[in-house]
Amino acid sequence: MAGQEGGSGGSRARDVGESTWALELLDQLRPTGRDVSRLVTWLAESVNGTASLHDDTGTLVAGPGMPLDDTLVADIRAGRIASAASADEVTHLRLLRIEYPDPAKAGVLAVARQSPFDRRTSDILTHTAQILELLLRARETATAGRRLKRATSDLRLAILQLLMVEDTVAARRVAAGLWPGLLDTDTACVYVLEGDAAERDRLAEECLGVTGDRALVVRCPAMDGHVIIVTTGDAAGTALRSLVDRNPGTLLGGSTRQSLARTAAAYGQAVSALAVARVRPDKAAVYAERNHPERLMDPVALRAWTARLLRPLDTLPHHTRAELLVTTRLGLEFTAVSAAKVLGVSRNTVRARMERVESLLRTDFTDLTVRATVHLALSTQVSLADGQAAPAGAGQARARLGDLLAGPALETWARELLGRLDSDPRDLRRTLRSWIAAGGNAERAAQTLAVHAQTVREHVRSAEPVLERQLIASGGDLYEVVLAHLATGELEHPVSLRDDPGHSDSPVHG
Repeated sequence: MAGQEGGSGGSRARDVGESTWALELLDQLRPTGRDVSRLVTWLAESVNGTASLHDDTGTLVAGPGMPLDDTLVADIRAGRIASAASADEVTHLRLLRIEYPDPAKAGVLAVARQSPFDRRTSDILTHTAQILELLLRARETATAGRRLKRATSDLRLAILQLLMVEDTVAARRVAAGLWPGLLDTDTACVYVLEGDAAERDRLAEECLGVTGDRALVVRCPAMDGHVIIVTTGDAAGTALRSLVDRNPGTLLGGSTRQSLARTAAAYGQAVSALAVARVRPDKAAVYAERNHPERLMDPVALRAWTARLLRPLDTLPHHTRAELLVTTRLGLEFTAVSAAKVLGVSRNTVRARMERVESLLRTDFTDLTVRATVHLALSTQVSLADGQAAPAGAGQARARLGDLLAGPALETWARELLGRLDSDPRDLRRTLRSWIAAGGNAERAAQTLAVHAQTVREHVRSAEPVLERQLIASGGDLYEVVLAHLATGELEHPVSLRDDPGHSDSPVHG
């Protein structure tokens, strides 16, 4: 009876030992443990020996190097044999073929130990080889998945870049391959989701989930915390708002419906709406259609002034002119670095193109009043067919910036806009005016006001929700505020040689 009990106990001990290594091997398949090197190390420890894995080229993938028979290794990799074993007075060696996802490729698993391979160690080796093949197949699949996801993301960015430079024909052609019908429309809305940069990939995936194939979802190349969504349908806005509700700390800004060629303008509207979203309880806002200064100007005089201001670019080849106009418009709307990322060129290229426009227009883009007036001209130019102004009479051809800003409707709009700041006891209006005059430089404005630079920044940020416009980030919102200061006479008009009556290109001589 005692012998039988002892035999039963030995069997249970072996069963426990076998189940232990099997459970440990299964642990290697958990999401947190799928590591080839760690599995090879576990194998070596489990058989009380040494283990290494070589890929199809013979390169060591995991474990320490050990002397192997080149002929045996070559036969196993070529598929002539599946395994091999050898032994000398010191070492017992096993070699196993490890199948790769590509049937034409195979690796070799080598295991050496001082004792002969018994049933237990042979089972461990065999099952570990199977798990290795599963991990290699999963890794290859994951790698291919990441490559596909990255290529798809790059393609979305390329489509957005084409839309931003108004090449809607090419954008539709590129999109048709993967997302048929996505851009089969003349108009679209742009949304910008702002959140933690570390969470952007997850937020982008959520945006894809709630919009499906009905929107172009792009990780913003310029702002790490932004996801850009271009949608042609009306349901995306509601879906994106629900996403904001589920993700505390996120903001959503949306544009009005715009033509596809005006995607850059719609993007600017969405970013502008973020300033309002910050002070909204639901953290979401759509750009409010409002009276823009150019809409309050004499349209014929504005077109004539625009054509005259940009006339030096008319002598350039068409493609060069278009390239300079698009780059300058984006460079004024965003920073040169951000514009470069949007266009997919270097920032030096953006700066070089903008410097060329500066030279042709004989002006200085470091002056915010100059940037605002050139931005006004470029925005007007977008609405003109092929950039050509309608014929104007001699009176309209002589229109100057001062004439455009002198209308009663524009002055009323400007006084109402800036008057919103008067109720703040910190005199935000004075700070903002000084900051604009200093070219948006807080340090220089602080010297003028005899305050700390941080105070200037805080005042400018405080003015954003009151004016419902982004100021720190520059762009169209800021330029509207600059034009308001020019219309009320709180800032001097920029000096432009093309407005000099004595200049050969001036209206008097034109």
